Amino acid sequence: MLSGNILSTDGWIHGRLHMHDGRIVALEGNHADPSSNDDPYILPGFLDLHVHGGGGADVMEGAAAVATMTRLHARHGTTGLLATTMTAPHDELVRVLGELGAIAHTRAPGGARVLGVHLEGPYINPNRLGAQPDAAVVAVLDEVLAYLELAPVRIVTLAPEVAGHMEIISQLAARGVRVQLGHTIGTYDDGVKALKHGAGGFTHLFNAMSPLHHRDPGMVGAALAHADYAEIIPDLLHVHPGAIHAAVRAIPGLYAVTDSTAAAGMPDGEYRLGSQYVTKCLGGVRLADGTLAGSTLTMDQALRNLVSIGLPLAEVSNHLSRHAADYLGLTDRGRIERGAWADLVVFDRALALTATYVEGELIVENAQ
Repeated sequence: MLSGNILSTDGWIHGRLHMHDGRIVALEGNHADPSSNDDPYILPGFLDLHVHGGGGADVMEGAAAVATMTRLHARHGTTGLLATTMTAPHDELVRVLGELGAIAHTRAPGGARVLGVHLEGPYINPNRLGAQPDAAVVAVLDEVLAYLELAPVRIVTLAPEVAGHMEIISQLAARGVRVQLGHTIGTYDDGVKALKHGAGGFTHLFNAMSPLHHRDPGMVGAALAHADYAEIIPDLLHVHPGAIHAAVRAIPGLYAVTDSTAAAGMPDGEYRLGSQYVTKCLGGVRLADGTLAGSTLTMDQALRNLVSIGLPLAEVSNHLSRHAADYLGLTDRGRIERGAWADLVVFDRALALTATYVEGELIVENAQ
């Protein structure tokens, strides 16, 4: 049983939450403003749909690394995640996806649930790689479908302006795969057309995509004008707070991701990111030329960052949990209600994480 200010699907409840066999079985209490007492906040566990690593481990290293990563992020409030690949040659992706397929939808004690895979590349524009390795290729349907056979790929990031990719978007959408537009030099019209073909969202909005200009609105303009969903990195390095506010107002299903690397939770130094090495310093992760290369962000810090720029805690919780769950069609995660998985985070009044529960298992207590 947990007691405090519970953010349920019906709003704040001051009372008690009961769990059994990994599920929420009862909520007791009355609706109340959490500012009326000093009890802790109990929120839905965080869902991170774009995570490359953590705790010194990189997804492209395989299953053992993913296990390390899930433990690190669970200690920071993430209860479910998508293991996110990097652009890589075909044989390497086959190897990695084969290993991810073997562990997906399983959960080792002490870690977050792996909900599937986010395939970020290789179907991106080579002229907007960002921190991705220079191994981008044009998507071929048979190859993409072969990847889907190896692992439960829930999201594919691609550049819609590349010849043939509009048809790939349609084919993947018809199979229930969420296609996100990213690492792209596409125009506003490319973005709108891709959405009409079934694209579901945008990868790390504002980053590695054609920017908004009032006479050339670009991919960012397509997202702000038309998207129901998009991911954003709220580490306050990748995106200015003003741009975050603009996205919050424009995109109803905006959800936060960490885009974290192996450097998350680790001291300054050099870490692997796919086939490359990156350096953690000054709170960020960069390539040798200074390009931002993922992040060191964890979801508990994302919560504090979003509150610090003026967003209400209940709204922040939706950006970290509910919207991502809805985007993937997960009706029993990302929310606190009877019958949902007991994926929960507990924060004190200073917004320090004090406990994480993954499917009812207490992962961390009195974390700092």
